Amino acid sequence: MKNGITRRLLLVSAAVAPILSLSPALSAAAYAADTIRLGLVAPMSGPNARYGAFSMHGAELAVKDINAAGGINGQQIELFNADSQGTPVEGVSATRRLIDQDEVDFVIGDVSSSVTLAMQPVAEDAEVLLLNAASSNPKITYQAGVGGFKWTFRNYPTDENRALVVAKYAAEQRGFTKFAVLSVDSDYGRSAITFTKKYLPDFKGEILSEDYYKEGEVDFRSVLAKIRDNGAQAIIMYGLADTTPIVARQMLELGLAGKVVLIGNGEFNTEKTIKSAPKAMEGAVEAAAWLPQFDSPASKAFVEKFTATYKEAPNNHAYVHWDTVNLLAHAIKEAGSADRNAVREALSKIKYKSPVGEVTFDDHNQARLPMILLQIENGKPSIKGAYTAEIQYPAN
Repeated sequence: MKNGITRRLLLVSAAVAPILSLSPALSAAAYAADTIRLGLVAPMSGPNARYGAFSMHGAELAVKDINAAGGINGQQIELFNADSQGTPVEGVSATRRLIDQDEVDFVIGDVSSSVTLAMQPVAEDAEVLLLNAASSNPKITYQAGVGGFKWTFRNYPTDENRALVVAKYAAEQRGFTKFAVLSVDSDYGRSAITFTKKYLPDFKGEILSEDYYKEGEVDFRSVLAKIRDNGAQAIIMYGLADTTPIVARQMLELGLAGKVVLIGNGEFNTEKTIKSAPKAMEGAVEAAAWLPQFDSPASKAFVEKFTATYKEAPNNHAYVHWDTVNLLAHAIKEAGSADRNAVREALSKIKYKSPVGEVTFDDHNQARLPMILLQIENGKPSIKGAYTAEIQYPAN
């Protein structure tokens, strides 16, 4: 094996023992050389480690099931992970380690858009397929496919999709026209607001105040007080899951609960978040790539199996990494081999049936995916429908 014992490696195979028993001369090393080597870059430490853990568990579960069913075209998957720590510098180092030391042919990553953007040229130079499962900055796909980076694909909606869906629903279904911004100070948070501004005028909406918070920040009272006094009907928040409950509780303190609604994306739908401040979360509007409550047999089966395996319900990051491993497996099967060029070509033409809907890719290697829109009603997420938005790319 080429990887060290200190590197976390998953090789789950019900077929290993029978294959090795066929010939005493067939060593474990020889078997490993015939596997499909898949790398995962995610934040395993730092403030976003929670996302990394869910991402890894989702990918592990998919690999385990694929290998137990006989693998892909007779090959098993080896899954290697590398810690990005949620920063571009570490993400680049992690990607290079996977490519140079572990000799992976495929990489899934990262959760953070800024990390994924930094990973793109590394994957391009190495001609290793980078399949993104959780970053939403539109720049990733502006630069992919015909945009330049032909080895980058993304199986996740963009901030532009999300911003349009949320803004349209907030204006047309809720009647909101006055908004305040409280978003995370990152590529993700700022990009989402940039695209919200692009579409709000179409719905006669205006932003009355605009504020951004740093990771780890815990006191939002001064910003919330300003929002309380400026007449905003909704707070546009694209942020971190751990921050949403803090904001919600402080909304209660300052009298905003029940008067000003959260819209955007920050895991508003989780039981933990809703219970943190039910009155503040009531009416919150969120667009998500996936929800545990989504009503399809495949989605429900995933939730049940993940919960039984890891003793907790999956979040969005667990699902999208599980689904992306399955998407890649389908592409390798369609290609007839794990040859990088063949798999890249197969992905560009694929029609993959995911638990949410059919996935195809446009000429920027961006998946066309429906987004699920929900609203918190009576303390529970209520799905309002699935919406697809075709990206309008800027001129190259």
